[in-house]
Amino acid sequence: MKKIYYFSLLLTLCVGISFSSCRSGQQKKQTTVPGQTNRSDIRYAKGFWLEPQKNYQLLHIQDPQSSKETAYTFALKQRGVHADIPANLTVIELPVQGVICMTSLQLSNFIKLGETAKVVGISSNRFLKNAQIKQQLAEGKTQKIGIEGNFDPEIILSLAPDIIFISPFKQGGYDAMKEVDIPLVPHLGYKETTPLGQAEWIKLVGLLIGQPAKADSLFQGIEQKYNHLKSLTAQVSRRPVVLSGEIHGGTWYAVGGESFLAQIFKDAGADYFLKNDPRSGGVYLDFETVYNQADQADYWRILNSYPGNYSYEALQAQDERYGDFKAFQQKGVIYCNMREKPYYENMPMEPELLLADFIKVFHPDLLPDYQPVYYQLLKN
Repeated sequence: MKKIYYFSLLLTLCVGISFSSCRSGQQKKQTTVPGQTNRSDIRYAKGFWLEPQKNYQLLHIQDPQSSKETAYTFALKQRGVHADIPANLTVIELPVQGVICMTSLQLSNFIKLGETAKVVGISSNRFLKNAQIKQQLAEGKTQKIGIEGNFDPEIILSLAPDIIFISPFKQGGYDAMKEVDIPLVPHLGYKETTPLGQAEWIKLVGLLIGQPAKADSLFQGIEQKYNHLKSLTAQVSRRPVVLSGEIHGGTWYAVGGESFLAQIFKDAGADYFLKNDPRSGGVYLDFETVYNQADQADYWRILNSYPGNYSYEALQAQDERYGDFKAFQQKGVIYCNMREKPYYENMPMEPELLLADFIKVFHPDLLPDYQPVYYQLLKN
């Protein structure tokens, strides 16, 4: 399926597109990788940056959505290189050899880099699709460390990871993990508000595992393809309106107008129904509010893990009122089933495919030969 996409995209891409012309976003300080000669700048990600020091670097990590949140700082140094590092800083020696990942998004960086062997532990294999990680689990090269709030310190210690990637703004029970005295490094790609910002976290992972040049190259490819696709919709004459989310526990869960999802809808040539909402995270609404704002939306995006064949009948069985939306009545539901697609373990590093999926729905004439990878119109 991806081969079809890349062939189609290659036809669409004019060979003359230069990578430098695709650059956008706020420029940040260029950074020198310890022990390397190449330089890399961070253009889209707002959650991490690097500060060169003598014989080491300071890695700063902060919530991309709030400068008021606690910042985390680590000292990165090459193994065997002496550096005078302040005693209050946690030191990480590069390259790291073993890592524990807590989320599929973190895993996606290692999958894209072809470095899953570095992943010695994960918290869950629910909906896991990656064949290499599955094989590592079967062979004991990667192990489950327990579920959130109930991690097994003995397993963690036996794996002897150099670092543990965490998501500190989630309820993860990480306080107990501090006892194992292994650096807990926040991976906040999930809080970036742009697709390229999220994907750019591959540069941090590449730096940590000793593959900075490869990570830079992969990201450049992602950036070039994404920005070219985005340019295709710049002059569309009609921008359809798209609704997102479902009701859970009596409340409609969506995301705000400054979110990752709202940005990708915009880049795909559509208007998100909450595009004027100033929030970047989750938004909880009652049904009436959603209906008043989106009853005439052209499309409705749904992501879930339905056990079986998802259909309009199954959707309306969840709530009879769903049938009142124009997007339901005119078969405009855009659907992805996480039980069938490796969404969270691949998509963060494939935003260009996600963008192409939505362009195919909103403006099919722009990508006539493209075959969707994650999302497509629900057929029945």
